[in-house]
Amino acid sequence: MIENFKISLKEIDKINSINQNDKNYRIKNLEFFNEKGFPTKKEEDWKFSDIREIFSKNFKKIDINNTRPEENKFRLIKDFDHNYILLINGRLIRSDFKFEDKNKIKITGYKEENFSKEKSNNPLICLNHALSNEGYNLEVEKNYKFEKVLVIYNLFSEDLSDKILNNKNKIVVNENSELHTIEYTINRSKNKFFNNSYEDITLCENAKFKNICIQAGRSDGYFHKFLSGSLKSSSRYSSFIFSSGLKFNKQDIKIDLEGKNSDCEIKSALFLNKDDHQEIKTLVNHLVPNCKSFQKIKSVLDSNAKGVYQGKIFVKDLAQKTNAYQLSKALLISENSEFDSKPELEIYADDVKCSHGSTSGNVDENSIHYLMTRGLTKKESMQLLINGFLKEIISDIKSDTIKKFVENKLEFQIYGY
Repeated sequence: MIENFKISLKEIDKINSINQNDKNYRIKNLEFFNEKGFPTKKEEDWKFSDIREIFSKNFKKIDINNTRPEENKFRLIKDFDHNYILLINGRLIRSDFKFEDKNKIKITGYKEENFSKEKSNNPLICLNHALSNEGYNLEVEKNYKFEKVLVIYNLFSEDLSDKILNNKNKIVVNENSELHTIEYTINRSKNKFFNNSYEDITLCENAKFKNICIQAGRSDGYFHKFLSGSLKSSSRYSSFIFSSGLKFNKQDIKIDLEGKNSDCEIKSALFLNKDDHQEIKTLVNHLVPNCKSFQKIKSVLDSNAKGVYQGKIFVKDLAQKTNAYQLSKALLISENSEFDSKPELEIYADDVKCSHGSTSGNVDENSIHYLMTRGLTKKESMQLLINGFLKEIISDIKSDTIKKFVENKLEFQIYGY
């Protein structure tokens, strides 16, 4: 039963090329997971997403042994030139940086020594620390700006069923360098599985990193991703999340603004339908003076969908001249849909500019009536209003070709074509 799900410590013995210190670290994390189990709503960070209950209802069994992925044919995006990394079930299969100076880029598969031995009270992070053995390490040398976007094809194979995948990725952008990525998730499995991932991002002085997260099509997959970002002086992190059609998806993002004049931006447009359950949880730590953070989360919920936003801005006493903004807006199409929001400010400095807010409501009937008087059907009017509500997030994408690509993906979710 999922309620009493435990993993034998012998599973760690199956992981190759780890020393005794690494093994001991993994054992401690697995023991913690076995003690706590899957999180429940009794824990503050999971009060709106009881994953133990969700798993109990949807999984009869879970296997932690990953099938060895085989490279299948897949279509590269043709809309724009790009470099790419191909992952299958979390494993690095190949990469192609044909538009770049390859001497400025380091890419390898998962390496234990590239990750610190941090402690966590999140059982899913501990599960990842205990069993992760797939992923990639990407490093951009200093003073290098990518010529073209890097697409990370995150493909899940057809044979996945009742599996837990644990993968771990690391990205380092060194001084005065720039990287733009698109994380493009493709799920070929028609069965249920759980992808539990961990991502570590380090931006050195004056580095810039922009990531767009897009999911292709509906899926029966269950996803949890923890992202930890460290920003040094004058660095900038931008994240755009576009998602829909997942049974369960929680993005847990922690950004530490460690250097003066660093800047963090998190934006999201979610279109949730049927019985989708998606949560975005953010923690932005302002640790030094003169830093900025901006968060805007927009969600549309139909049918029995559930959306959650938990966002916290922490300002340390030393972090004077902080400028932090946080806003969540939700549009509920169905009376059976649900949106929960928990914005937080924790401020210990006195010379700051911080604000947060959250709104949710139904579509304006007067707007629908107006559009119907112009010849549109009620369904067409609703779709047009939803499109306009979410497209505000897309408008900030600077590349016209990438912006059009994202718009097409969003419109497919809304209109179905």
